[in-house]
This record gives sequence, structure tokens and C-alpha cells, in this order.
Amino acid sequence: MLRRLLPTLIALGCGLLALTWGLVSLQRIFAQEREDARAQLASRRHAIEEFATLALRQTLGQQLKGNLPALHAAMGDPLAPGEGFLLNFRGHQFLPRLTRSARGSRATAARHYRELVKAFSEGSTAEPWGERLGRLRAVEAALDQGRASRAHALAEELLRYHAEHPLPPVQELPFVLLMLERLQRGEVTPPLVRALLREGLPEDFGGIERSAGLQRDLLRERWRFTQPDFEFLLAHVVQVSTALGEPSDDFQARAREAGAGMLVIPENLPGPTLIGQRWYVEQQEEVVRGIAVDLDALLRDLAQELRRRNHFGADGLVRLRDSEAMQPLESLWLEVSVPAWTAAENAIEQRYGLKTLLVATCGALAVAIVVMAVVAQHGRYRYVELKSDFVATVSHELRTPLASIRLLAETMERKLSKVPEMRDYPERIIQAADGLHFLVENILSFNRIDKGRWQLKPARVKLDELVGMLRSDLVGNTSVPVQLTADVGDVELEVDPSLLRLLLINLARNACAYNRRNPVELSIRAYPHEGHGCVVLFCDNGIGIPESEWENVFRDFYRLGSQGPEVHGSGLGLALCRKIMALHGGRISIDNSGPQGTTFSLLFPEPRHERPEQPS
Repeated sequence: MLRRLLPTLIALGCGLLALTWGLVSLQRIFAQEREDARAQLASRRHAIEEFATLALRQTLGQQLKGNLPALHAAMGDPLAPGEGFLLNFRGHQFLPRLTRSARGSRATAARHYRELVKAFSEGSTAEPWGERLGRLRAVEAALDQGRASRAHALAEELLRYHAEHPLPPVQELPFVLLMLERLQRGEVTPPLVRALLREGLPEDFGGIERSAGLQRDLLRERWRFTQPDFEFLLAHVVQVSTALGEPSDDFQARAREAGAGMLVIPENLPGPTLIGQRWYVEQQEEVVRGIAVDLDALLRDLAQELRRRNHFGADGLVRLRDSEAMQPLESLWLEVSVPAWTAAENAIEQRYGLKTLLVATCGALAVAIVVMAVVAQHGRYRYVELKSDFVATVSHELRTPLASIRLLAETMERKLSKVPEMRDYPERIIQAADGLHFLVENILSFNRIDKGRWQLKPARVKLDELVGMLRSDLVGNTSVPVQLTADVGDVELEVDPSLLRLLLINLARNACAYNRRNPVELSIRAYPHEGHGCVVLFCDNGIGIPESEWENVFRDFYRLGSQGPEVHGSGLGLALCRKIMALHGGRISIDNSGPQGTTFSLLFPEPRHERPEQPS
């Protein structure tokens, strides 16, 4: 059979190879289309991200450059706003200002102030303020007497003495505060005294290094005072400023300014750097300058600009790719998130998946078609072989009885009258003729049932009567004695008697053919079955059927392999039995089988009962 299938297999194999090559090429095209579409989206994304990144770098640099004057002003003037600026020189932080006060709760400056007030009112000359207080009393007396020029001269002498004999800030600032409180006269306050509060002393009185003004000095020296001392001096300075009509809003704002604390800056920055997404800094030699940035606001502005340029819609977002604590600007990169692009990427993958599924389906269908073609071709050749075997077998089975009939008839004609031993020839002729008739009957019945041309003629018949017919059919038609026992009681079946008789004789002849015992023992038992009419068990003492062949023996033209002497037959007997049972709505199967024999189970449906007519 393989030789017959070889051309078909070669043709199908070549076709399958060609189809496989085509499908693989098509899949490569689909994969290239996907990569091209993804590359196009990636290129557009990269271009917009590069534009946004460069714009952010430029914006940060411009903001720092624009804030340099304010940064330098905050460095030189404690009253200038210093929030949001960073200035670090040789590792020392000047901005943001360190707004921490000295530890502890002692009010040393407040105590010194109260001691000064007491000493001034009592006329004490005790050091370290004795000389200062004496000069302060002289200036105050001149002012009280209305001698302005005298008061101005004495004030100059007091300030020169103050510049030449400095005291620690915790002592000096309370004295300056007392001096302002005692000498302030509103609009007619001496200019030098007024300068002590805010503008600072002229150069010949020590200049800014000696006194930059009480407001500035207190802010600059804040770290030397405890928080209670600072709050005490702050309140008094504000009172004096109000009395003199000098501005103090900026002073109070700086006093309440929340510092950022000590910022850790590496010694050598690789270039402009974003620190903690909060500070943008640049280093020039030993100086590090920076500003606080609102990165979220900058990114929102960038996103708005990209929307204005129609690069993406209202749902587009811009964000940092990396969130490192310290990120050099040269490695900073922005990511653009656009839901439409994500949807486009998903659509690309979905299309690719569908195309891949289509290719895989085509391949699977091609393989299935090839397999089906091979199976169909194999079945066709198998059918041809079975048909040939059947014709050969039937021809042989028909030829042998006919030859026997002819030979025996001729012999009987010549010698029957002379030799008594030949008197059994007529019986043997009858057996051969009956065998031929049985074979022909099987073939004709099988063909009619298989083609659906058998007209079933059901009738109520007792199973015992069918068993009796089987006994008579077996008499003289077997080469060995047959013992048939039956236990069927009064079981009745609604069947076609001729077909069921044919079924039983086929089972009996099959049992005789595949049997090595003498005599052949057959038994038929019947019992009711719930939901069915009854079950008939047909048992023999034959050689048995392997369990793997229990279903195969009911196939058309199927015969078991030889397990002894050659057994003649057409392979239609059990197949015909199954068709007869199916025609009656029942089924036949092998209940058990072994070396001791085989039991066939015949399951018959429940007979149909005529319903009595209902009274009208």
C-alpha cells in the first residue's frame, strides 16, 4: 500500500513545502511591517522627547542666569530675599541662609538688655558699658535740651567709641537697641542714629563691617542667639523701626524665612545638575550657584507648549525618565506619554497578532488537509484491497463447494451403486450446498441492509422458537457435534424472525469455526433488563477473542489473524450481526472472552405494546 501512496505523499509533501515557504515569507513581511510601524512611532516619540529635553535644559539655564542679580543681592544683603537661591563657596553654604538659632533656652541678650536699662536709669558706670552709657546720657541730654548740633557731635563721638571698642554680639546688639530707643526722636532723630537701625554706619565709623544696621546685624548674627533671645530682640527692633518710620516688612519677612537647611553638594559637579528635582545648580571653579525650581510646573509648561505646537493632544504628559537624587543635565532625559501613541502601539501588536494567527491557521489547515488527503487516499486504497480480498475469498468459498458438489455428484453417478461406503455422498453434497447457500444468503442480506433496502417485518416471536430453529439449522451442518443449551423461559421478542434466525446461525457457525474442542458447547440465556426488553447472552467454548479486537471483529470484512488451522470465511458474519441488531434498535457487544470461550451480549429494546382505545 505504501508503494501506491508514495506518489500522493510526494505530491502533497512538495505542495506543503511550497505553502510553508510562502507562509514563512508572509510572516516575515508581517514582522517587518510591525517593526517599521513601531520604528516610525519611536522616531516621532524620540524627536518630541529630544525637543522637550533641550527646552527644559535651556529654561533652567535661563532661569539661573536671570536670577543671578537677585542671588548676589541676597548674598550681600541679609534683608534681600534669599529663599530659592543656593550659593556655596569652598564648601561653605551662604544661601539658602541657615536660619537655625543657638541651642538652649537661655535669654542672655534679653538679660543684658535689662541690665543696660537698669544701669542707664541708675547712672551706673560699671564696665563693660560704663563709658558707653555715660556718652549715651550726654547725647540724650543734648537732645532733650534742643541742642541739635551738640547732640550730633556727641553722637559722633559715641559711635567712634563704639567702633573702636567692639563687644560680643550678645552684648553689643542689646546696647545698640538701647541706644536707638533712647535717642530716637521721630523725624528729628540724628541721621547717624537712624543709620544704626537699617542703613549702617559710614566708613569713618567702622562701615558695614562694624555695623550694617541693627536689622541686618541681627539677621546675620542670628545663629549666635537662642530662639527666646532672637524673638525678644526682633520684637524690640520692630518697635523701634515703627517709631522711626523705617520699613521693617522685609526685616520681619527675613526673620520668618524658612531656610532649606544645609545642602550637601559634591565637591566637583560634572556640569549643570538637577539635585533632588528641587535645585538646579551650576559650578564655576570654587563657586556653586543654584536656584530652586518647580519641576512639575516646568513640565506642565512644556506639555502646554507641545500641545500648542500640535505635537499631541490634551491627554499628553511630560515626565522625567529617571528620578535620581542627583542628575547631571547632560544625562537628563524627558519622557513623553501620549495615550494615543500607546493605543497605536497596541493596535500594531493586535494587527500583527491577527496576521500571525491567520498564517498559523493557514498552516494548520494545510497540514489538516494533507492529513485528511492521506487518510482518505489510504482509506480508498484500503477499501480497494478489502474489496479485492472479499472477491477473492468469496470466489474461493463459492468455488470449493461447487467443485465438491460436482465431483461428488460425478463420483456418485459412477460408483454409488457399486460401493456401499459412498452412500453418505448425498449428505455431504447437501452440506456443501447448504454452506454455499448460507454464504450467498449472508452476502445478499449484508448488501440489502447496508444499502437500506431491507424492509423490516417485526413480529412477536418467542425466543424459545428461534432457539429451536437454530437447533434444526445446526443439525448436519457442522463437522463436529454441537451441544446447545437454552434458558430463555417465555421471553418474547418483537423482531424480524428471518433476520434474528440469520443472526443466531452466524453466531453459532462463528463459534464452530473458531473452536478446537469436541463437542462445541453453545448456551443461550435471556433475562429482562431495566429500561429495555431483555438481554440475550450467547456463550460458546471457542478459542476466545483478544480484548483489543473486541470492537474490530464487528467491522466489515474484518477477520482475526490465524491462530491455528486456516479458518474459511468472508469476514461478514459479525458485521452482519451488528447491522441486524442496529436495524432492530438494539446492540450487540462482547461481554467477556477468554480461552474458555466468548460471551456475546444482545440487548433488545422493550417491545411496543398497543395502547387500549380510550372510551369516548
